[in-house]
Order: sequence, then structure tokens, then C-alpha cells
Amino acid sequence: MSKPIFLIIGSDTGVGKTVLTALLTRRLRERGVRVAALKPICSGGRDDARQLHSAGGKTLALDEVNPWHFRAPLAPLIAARRESKSVNLRDVVQHIGQVNRRFETVIVEGAGGLLSPLGENFDSLDLLLKLRAMPILVCPNRLGAINQVLLVRKALPKAAAKKLQVVLVSPPRATASSRSNPTLLADLMEPSRLHVLPWLRNLQSPLTPTVQATLDALLGG
Repeated sequence: MSKPIFLIIGSDTGVGKTVLTALLTRRLRERGVRVAALKPICSGGRDDARQLHSAGGKTLALDEVNPWHFRAPLAPLIAARRESKSVNLRDVVQHIGQVNRRFETVIVEGAGGLLSPLGENFDSLDLLLKLRAMPILVCPNRLGAINQVLLVRKALPKAAAKKLQVVLVSPPRATASSRSNPTLLADLMEPSRLHVLPWLRNLQSPLTPTVQATLDALLGG
């Protein structure tokens, strides 16, 4: 791929991938960058895709943001099979590549965790490697976060692990774990690749300088 592609992966499902993808898209648009936000595969509804459709200024059709969608709230592989459908890696990469040629930057949101099957014989890790994308891991800043982050990093090839950016999503109220996790993780990985996203009550509100700085750091300035 000739232009930057970021792949948002999660430590689990429902951890804030869509929120971060929308925020990064919004920030790039504020900076005047032509950006596309994609959720290529989803199951159990298209709310996430609709959020990204809106965050991207609706410059793409919803079916371009989210070409593969399935009704059952299950892993996409199983949800697709229930509808006698299938998704293969080549088609997903081809679609992202077509969008990539039309925009300066593409932000792709995965589905579920790193190794959760997305389609026939591939997962987010396979997609990451095929796209040669910049990986961003989203993890709730709570008890267990350290293990989840380290497991994902260990599952990545060395080259990808070195590029991995980690975002700890803060809870509404700080806890002993949320206070100590960033300090310990900074001892276990490159501190400049560790970021803490504050709790956001309203995603439509103007971005605070702290949030802007976090997003800019993730995007490489």
C-alpha cells in the first residue's frame, strides 16, 4: 500500500475500537487530511460502521465503509457461514487498497481481538501483515490490561511488535489498576508507544488539548 494505513485492533471485543477510530478520523479531518475510516467486516449490526461513516464526513457510501456485514452477533466467520456467505483475505485487502488510492490516509477498524477469525482462514493479524499497516492496540485501562497488552504484543511478529502503539482507555473513575498500569507498562515497552486516552463523556464535544495531543502522537505528529 502506497499511503499510510492504520489498523485498530482490540484486546477484546467492545473495548473502544470504534471510538478511537472515529476520534482519529475526526482529528485528521481537522488537520485537513483526506482520510477514510473503514470497518470492512462486522456482525450483529452496523452501528459501528455508521459511526465511522459519519466520522469520515460521509465521503464514502456506507457499503464502502462496511462491505461485509452479517446479522448474527457472533464472530464474523460464524455469522457469515450462518448466511451461507464467506469472506476471504484477498477481497478485503483489495477493497482497502482501492480506498487507499483515493485518500491520503486510511484507518481500518478490525473486529474482535487480534486472533478472532474475520473470515475464511484469516484474522486481524493476517490482515495487518498483508496491508503492512501500522498497528494500534486498544485496551481498557483496568485490572488485567497488562497481561492483555503483553499477550497481543507477543503474538505479533517482531517487526510489527516494534511498531505497535498501545492505547489504554481510561474508565469513568480512576482505580488503583488504572493509575498503576501505565507506569508498569512503560517499564515493559517503549514508553513513547504507550498512550492513555481520557474518559470522554460526549464524543461530539470539542477535543481537549490532552485528547488532541494523544491522537497526534498516535498519528505520528
